[in-house]
Amino acid sequence: MERGDRFSGPRRFGGTRPFRPSPVKVGDEYDVKVESMSRRGDSGVAKVQGLVVFVAGAKVGDRVKVRIINVGSGYASAEIVQGNSSIESLPPNAEAETSGDNDE
Repeated sequence: MERGDRFSGPRRFGGTRPFRPSPVKVGDEYDVKVESMSRRGDSGVAKVQGLVVFVAGAKVGDRVKVRIINVGSGYASAEIVQGNSSIESLPPNAEAETSGDNDE
């Protein structure tokens, strides 16, 4: 058996995956819920149409609007445009009340 004969024939494992274009583009904005944290712990992980999206500065459970800033093979990176469940849960004037600029 020659080397060429050994590798001819159908592949059973691995091989190429069919090309599937990314469902997101740089600059697109989405409302997402952060489902988990990245392995490094510096980004939240959400999904958009099955694509993993790393959201810098987000925590598990946050519902945020994000803007895609980078698209890679099988993943995308995003930044928070607005919203964060921990910020949205505060009353609208809570920031002014806790700013420490009181002249009392």
